[in-house]
Amino acid sequence: MSDNQVLEVIEKYLNGEMTKDERARFEILRNENAEINNKVTEHKHFTGLIKQYGERLELEKRLNAIHNEIDVHALEDELMIRPSFIVRLWRNHHSKISVAASIAIFAALCTMFFTGYLNNRGGNYVQLSEKINKIGAKTDQLGRTVKSLNPQHASDANPGNFRGTGFAISSNGYIVTDNHVIKDADSIYVQSSDGKSYKAKVIYSEPATDIAVLAISDPSFKALGPLPYSFKKAETDIGESVFTLGYPRDAMVLGPGFLTASTGFNGTNTDSTAYQVSIPVNFGNSGGPLLDSRGDIIGIINAKQTHVEGAAFAIKSNYLLKAIQDIPADSLTKPINTNTKNTLATLGRVQQIKKLQNFVFMVKVYNQ
Repeated sequence: MSDNQVLEVIEKYLNGEMTKDERARFEILRNENAEINNKVTEHKHFTGLIKQYGERLELEKRLNAIHNEIDVHALEDELMIRPSFIVRLWRNHHSKISVAASIAIFAALCTMFFTGYLNNRGGNYVQLSEKINKIGAKTDQLGRTVKSLNPQHASDANPGNFRGTGFAISSNGYIVTDNHVIKDADSIYVQSSDGKSYKAKVIYSEPATDIAVLAISDPSFKALGPLPYSFKKAETDIGESVFTLGYPRDAMVLGPGFLTASTGFNGTNTDSTAYQVSIPVNFGNSGGPLLDSRGDIIGIINAKQTHVEGAAFAIKSNYLLKAIQDIPADSLTKPINTNTKNTLATLGRVQQIKKLQNFVFMVKVYNQ
């Protein structure tokens, strides 16, 4: 057969115009002849493209017709002058408006699908350092203005290029936060819940576990007193009530929730160093403590998952304890005495937070 005859047979097959016996014989031919089978597939794809193009032209034609029939500019004027016009518009054109709305919704869903938005089931795993420098020149200008008025502390004159949270691991000025919060910092300040700022420096960091330990170097700092919490070494069970305190904004914010998985999730990889928790966290919560209902530290908040509301992650506390043990002795000017006694266990949440707030700090990072 010639190519034209082959195409005629294929079109007859695809259009369902063959008898039952003809279709059976042709399908046997497809199975035995790879070239014929490929031509069937290619022709089916080609006719599908033509059909899609025709449907697109028809869609444009329908939209143009609807647009021409409904005078958009006149509609805007009517709505501004007479709200009752909405009723008449709906009575006269409700079917056309419904079609237009349906088409708009369908187009939006198609866009989301083909751009991969709906396919991103896991969402993006993002660290929670707050990039305040996104406001750029306006922030710099504000900082210079405030500094000229009251140059007491660098941290008073500049809200910082990045912001996170940290909490005390010893009463004498050692604080833990996330490594990504202080990475590449030129200077670091920590601010207590009463608004006082203290100069701090990094004495140890572990990028692999996203842990960094700071020491307050400001001579005005006074010891905090005994820590009210202890650091839990054992794994915490799924379903346990947990909470965090942090600085997603200038005031301390409580984030209550539950532990939802015994492992974290980074992109497509399971992370055994972390917990997944259902807690509302935002940029600035990074480095905050994760506590169980008794007030034991069970982790450090370090990331959230986009497109999944309330899905956050925390490095487990046993990795924090290991990091503390790994700090070189010559980096310490004072010993780190982590607390082994928990005074929060018998308290209600409100009283727990009152005792905790002096041990949780805002971490401000400055880059030149």
